Amino acid sequence: MSDLPVWVLFVILAVLIACSAFFSSSETAMMALNRYRLKNLADKGYRSAKLASRLLDQPDRLLGVILLGNNLVNLSAASISTIAALRLYGETAIAVFTFILTLVVLVFAEVAPKTLAMRHPEKIAFPASYVLIVLLWVLYPIVWIINIFANHFLRLFNIKPQHNQDALNKDELRTVVKEAESLIPKSHHDMLMSILDLERITVEDIMVPRSAIEGINLDDEWDEILEQLTTSHHTRLPVFKGNLDNVVGVLHLRRAIHAVQTDKLDREKLVKLLRPAYFVPEDTPVMQQLLIMQKERRRLGLAVDEYGDLQGMITMDEILEEIIGEFNTQTPGDLQDVHKQSDGSYMVNGMASIRDLNRNMDWQLPVNGPRTLNGLILERLEDIPQTGTTMLIDNYPVEVVQTTGGAVRMVRIYPRVEDVVNVTAENRKS
Repeated sequence: MSDLPVWVLFVILAVLIACSAFFSSSETAMMALNRYRLKNLADKGYRSAKLASRLLDQPDRLLGVILLGNNLVNLSAASISTIAALRLYGETAIAVFTFILTLVVLVFAEVAPKTLAMRHPEKIAFPASYVLIVLLWVLYPIVWIINIFANHFLRLFNIKPQHNQDALNKDELRTVVKEAESLIPKSHHDMLMSILDLERITVEDIMVPRSAIEGINLDDEWDEILEQLTTSHHTRLPVFKGNLDNVVGVLHLRRAIHAVQTDKLDREKLVKLLRPAYFVPEDTPVMQQLLIMQKERRRLGLAVDEYGDLQGMITMDEILEEIIGEFNTQTPGDLQDVHKQSDGSYMVNGMASIRDLNRNMDWQLPVNGPRTLNGLILERLEDIPQTGTTMLIDNYPVEVVQTTGGAVRMVRIYPRVEDVVNVTAENRKS
């Protein structure tokens, strides 16, 4: 080596620095690869993706060959630099050359290559995998020995070397879907998020409250029952005697409509057409309830509390609406329970579901407590409010417009305070 011309030493030094940059960028690029995209490309038959996936399946070996190569070229570069310094200026130049080499390695073999690799991992990792797979095959005995010592050293600290676990938990999957909002249509994104939310919400969160259940009371006059059968907008109705605590069964109107048209339906025949009521605990997770109803071929269930008292009704429509939205042609914000006023406020039915309001009006009312707007107001005030009572709920100015029978029936909700401030600031700028 001492017989080589100085310019040859510098050429070798440049080659070694380039090799160091290759190993540094390869390490960063391989570790920065999106594992799910990589698996997708490998499944489609891309050879480079398959090689990269094979290397990442055993990260200890991959890191072993990369770090072995990187340290070899860096140590060789230091030796060449020392020889060049001695040949040119003697021992006094060794420190200067070491400092210069450190800067060159940091900039051109570490920071710049790794930054590039972080920005474009696939463009670096896929070509590099061809070289790394060959180096791993050539240097395997040395890499194997290095890994044995490294793994035994980790075991001294009770650390067991394991392969990467790429499985996502539910919260991580939610984050992935949320971050992909710009890559998929909004409607698809909302559906995916809603499906993931089904694990968090219960039947109680989306059920039709007891007070809003429409059913057939067998104690009513027969003419009233017939009129209800012919005018109902629902295909299935619970049938009860006296009140909803005495449910007899569930009637599918399709089974009764023919008998109604031929005047062959009476109370006795109506009872024979009933299907046994299906009761579900109100704290059942919605996803679990969906699977149960699918298995049992049920489209309607009556939700009961821990004491067996009827609290509401859950239908397949309610569950599907949680995923895909309302089954109607109304535009967002055009709800039957919400009426926009000329001053920008909204008149809202006190029995409206908070979840429905948030989903359709893009509001952020709290959902970790009462299910209805009436319940939320009563919880905040801890009393039955009088007409004209105003309050601030999560920065939404709320005014009680009407109360009836110990419940809030109509509420006026104004735009969120911070939204008004932002709009005013933008208007002033313009």
